[in-house]
Amino acid sequence: MALINEHFLKLSKNYLFADIAKKVNVYKVAHPKSRVISLGIGDVTQPLAPAVIEAMHNAVDDMATSEHFHGYGPENGYLWLREAIVKNDFLPRGIRIDPSEVFINDGAKSDTGNIGELVRWDNSMAVTDPIYPVYIDSNVMNGRAGTLGADGKWSNVTYLACNEENHFIPSLPQHRVDMIYLCYPNNPTGMVLTKEELRKWVNFALHNDAIIFFDAAYHAYIQDDRIPHSIYEIKGARKCAIEFHSYSKTAGFTGIRCGYTVIPKALSAINMDGSKRYALNPFWERRQSTKFNGTSYISQRAAEAIYSPEGKEQVKATIDYYMENARMIRETLHKLGLTVYGGENAPYLWVKTPKGISSWKFFEELLYGAQVVCTPGVGFGPSGEGYVRLTSFGQREDCEEALHRISMWMK
Repeated sequence: MALINEHFLKLSKNYLFADIAKKVNVYKVAHPKSRVISLGIGDVTQPLAPAVIEAMHNAVDDMATSEHFHGYGPENGYLWLREAIVKNDFLPRGIRIDPSEVFINDGAKSDTGNIGELVRWDNSMAVTDPIYPVYIDSNVMNGRAGTLGADGKWSNVTYLACNEENHFIPSLPQHRVDMIYLCYPNNPTGMVLTKEELRKWVNFALHNDAIIFFDAAYHAYIQDDRIPHSIYEIKGARKCAIEFHSYSKTAGFTGIRCGYTVIPKALSAINMDGSKRYALNPFWERRQSTKFNGTSYISQRAAEAIYSPEGKEQVKATIDYYMENARMIRETLHKLGLTVYGGENAPYLWVKTPKGISSWKFFEELLYGAQVVCTPGVGFGPSGEGYVRLTSFGQREDCEEALHRISMWMK
C-alpha cells in the first residue's frame, strides 16, 4: 500500500497567488465588461532585451545543425555562463567566487525550495516575517516546519517580525537556530539591509554554526550604492551562506527560466555525532546530477547575453522603467494619505491598509471599488496583516490608469 506524504495535508489548499487568481476570476465572471489591472502578482511585462533575443535566435540556429547541436549539458551549467557570472556579478564588488561554486538553475524558486535537502529534516529554522511563501511551504512538505497554530505560525519555525516598530529590520533570534532565510532587497516589503545590519547576521551564523539562505533575486534594483548586492560582500559569509540569484526580474526571464545558486567550497556542516564536517558544495553537485538535467542551452545563451555591453545597457533601461513605475506608485499613494514602504531599492511596495482594515478585506474593496489587484500582506505571514503588496512590473499606461482609479475611488 502506498502511503501519502501527510505533510502535504498541512499546507493550505492553494498557493497564495492561486487564491488571488480565483477571487479575481470570480469578479471577472460577475463583471465581464470590467477591465481589471493587476499590481499584485510579480510577473514582468516588458519584452526581452534585443541582445537576449539575438542570442536566443543564434542558439536556436545552433540546434539546427549537427555541428553545433547541444544535447544534455553540464548539470552545473555551461562554464562560459558561470565564468560570465563571476566576472560581472561578483568581481566588480571585490568578491572572489570560483566558477565551480556557481550552479545554473531554471530559476531561483526551484533552488530555494530544494536547498533544504542539504541538511537534516530536524534542523531548526528562522524566517523573517513577512516572507516569500516558498521558504516555509517547502519546509512544511518535508516535515521540518511542524504544525500550524491558530496564530498562523508553524511550531518549529522561529518568526522574526519585520514591522513599523523595528523599521522592518529583523532582530537576531534570541536562541540558536540552524537555518536562516533572508531575502534582500526584500519580497514582499521592498526594504533593504545595510552592510552593518547584514554583518550582524553573518556574525550570528558563524557564532552559532548556522547556514544563511540568502535570496538576492532583486539585487539589480538596488539604487543606493551603500546597500550590498551580495552577502559575500561581508567578511566571513563564504563560510556560512548560500546565495540565490534569478534572471526573472533582472532581465524579464519569467518565461525563459534561468538563475543560479552560489555554494562556496568553504561552507560546511557537521554530522550527527559531531565527529566530522562536510563541504556542502559537492553534496549539491551530487544532488543536481541526480535530480536535474541542467538548464537548457538556449536559456543559458540568453542569460550570457545580458552581460554583454549592449545587454547590460538594455537590461538597465528595463529596470529603470520599472523603478519609474515604483516612484509613481509610491508618490501617488503618499499624496492619497497612505503609508508606503519600499519601492526605492526594490520593485515592491508595502502599503499599510487604511483604518486598520484587514489585508484580504482591502484586497476585495480595491478589486470591487477600483478594479485593481493587490496582494494581501497576510499571505506572506502573520506580520503581513494590515498591509498589501504592490509591484511595479506593469505597463506604464496600466500603472497610470490604476493610480487614477485608486485616486478616484479613495476620494
